[in-house]
Amino acid sequence: MKVIIYTDGAASGNPGPGGYGVVMESSAGHRKELSGGFARTTNNRMELLAVIKGLQALKSTEHQVQVVSDSKYVVDAINKGWLRNWVQKGFKDKKNPDLWRKLLPLLDRYRPTFTWVKGHNNHPQNERCDALAVAASKGPNLPPDSGYSD
Repeated sequence: MKVIIYTDGAASGNPGPGGYGVVMESSAGHRKELSGGFARTTNNRMELLAVIKGLQALKSTEHQVQVVSDSKYVVDAINKGWLRNWVQKGFKDKKNPDLWRKLLPLLDRYRPTFTWVKGHNNHPQNERCDALAVAASKGPNLPPDSGYSD
């Protein structure tokens, strides 16, 4: 079975209130949506967290997994090998090392492929992820902080 995880992150201000949105679809016809928000975060943190949450929601390593994101930050870091370089250098001068470190074992476990899609370009699942992320960023009682640090 193939699972496609569509992801997006949003933040109003950098840092500011933000959220992530995930749409998961399987070749067996299953669909799941995830979202969450924080009072103080950044867009890149939410882009990364969306991928992490999507991969964490998988129940089996038996599936072929594809992550589709409009974040060049995330997709290029994986596809161009930047992340492995950052690991070797101990994330020196890199932002969001806590989230990258959370992502690494998930990449090893599920071995997803990453595909970039242009954001805000009428891609139905990407638009839905964006709507989920924006709505989550405006939710009541948002947790105060996603661990943002400069």
